[in-house]
Amino acid sequence: MIRRMTMRLLLPALLLVLVGFVLPARAQTQIATPPPPAPPALPAPPAAQDGPTLATLPSVAPVVQKVKPAVVNIFTVKVVKPRSLGRRLPRGFRGPSEEFDNFFGFPVPPPREYKERALGSGFIFDPSGLIITNNHVVEGADDIKVKLADGQEITAEVLGRDPKTDLALIKLTKSGEYPFINLGDSDAVEIGDWLVAIGNPFGLEHTVTAGILSARGRAIGVGPYDDFLQTDASINPGNSGGPLLNLKGDVVGINTIIISGGTGIGFAIPSKVAVKIIDQLKASGRVDRGWIGVLIQELTPDLAKSFGIEDAQGALVGDVIDGAPAKAAGIKSGDVIIEFDGRPIRLWQELTSVVADTPIGKTVDVLILRDNKRQTVKLTVAKLEDDGTYEQDDQSSPFNLGVTLRELTPELAARLGVEPEGLLVESVASGSLGEEIGLQAQDVILEVDRTPLKTTQDYQKAVRAHPKDVPMLLRVRRGSQTIYITLNQ
Repeated sequence: MIRRMTMRLLLPALLLVLVGFVLPARAQTQIATPPPPAPPALPAPPAAQDGPTLATLPSVAPVVQKVKPAVVNIFTVKVVKPRSLGRRLPRGFRGPSEEFDNFFGFPVPPPREYKERALGSGFIFDPSGLIITNNHVVEGADDIKVKLADGQEITAEVLGRDPKTDLALIKLTKSGEYPFINLGDSDAVEIGDWLVAIGNPFGLEHTVTAGILSARGRAIGVGPYDDFLQTDASINPGNSGGPLLNLKGDVVGINTIIISGGTGIGFAIPSKVAVKIIDQLKASGRVDRGWIGVLIQELTPDLAKSFGIEDAQGALVGDVIDGAPAKAAGIKSGDVIIEFDGRPIRLWQELTSVVADTPIGKTVDVLILRDNKRQTVKLTVAKLEDDGTYEQDDQSSPFNLGVTLRELTPELAARLGVEPEGLLVESVASGSLGEEIGLQAQDVILEVDRTPLKTTQDYQKAVRAHPKDVPMLLRVRRGSQTIYITLNQ
């Protein structure tokens, strides 16, 4: 009985419990939930604008197809002579190799010659097989091979070089009619225009890159005639000498320099500069430039203020060389040249190029500022005999150092962190007397026989004036140290 009553009591309780759980759930499902808020309306697409878009950027394929047959790869071989085992010793003394021979009883074999290989690019600009490339691609080469787009390999010879602008003219030795590219007008290219570079970077033949003209008139301290186009078209080792083209397929620049670590920064020689140089190399194998004999520097705002000049434009004359046309015309230190032969001089570097381009023997008007007053003088442009460098090539001279010297312009001195005095040793030939006495690249020769040097003419005069049978005394700056070196005949 008790169990039945218990069951009777439990059943209603269980039903109530179940109903208590179920009813709320049903009630919840019947509650209406508000709809989610509508998403905000998207802004209307911008109205179409004039100008190129990603879909309308120009294709460079037509340019590549047009010029590719005239772009060449250049391979050079240079025979490097063995280096000297030590400095030249006075007569009667023996070198370390001789002591080594005597101690061990057998001779030490001399170092062997070896071949140094390099590569670059170039382009044919004349159907007879004339090629423009960089001077540093072919300088010192004993053998030059040119590979054409069709796979032919032809020997080439150097017709002329111009180290100052890093241009060279070479010619295919095999006669024939070759595809060629036209030289265009670099002045017609505007900043932002599309450009195409083709070359042989890292030996990857006929590599094509594209970019824009980033800037023009760049002076980066490479030489006295800096006037580069800057582009972000990729230029890598091996591109040197290759063409920089506009979208018409005309050459507007010659790819020359890259900045190490500077992605998207490359420099090319403008075609307007190349045409002048190549025409002279084609005619005579050399480049003649005008010269007036002044050492110039930048007219900074502080210097302009010191000289009482309101506008910091022009080239400040730091010194005038004795016997030079500028000296004869009465130009003095402290003068500011603001116009040369009718051409305004705004940046001081412009004067160097303007004078160099002036015909030799021409009498010109030079407008100067002296004591903040304008004055016009006349002078006759002379010939720059050595173009600012002097490479000793007189093999008969007992003091043939075998070095290449360069005048230290204020800009170059500032870039190297040295005083603008003396002559910079750019290179020392292997096995030369300069190497034997310990001269190194980047040394600065300050004096010869206690005569200070400013120009390469000073060096030549000092060498010629040196008496025979007397050691020559060189004063050399190397880094922060200054040393003396004696040189015997």
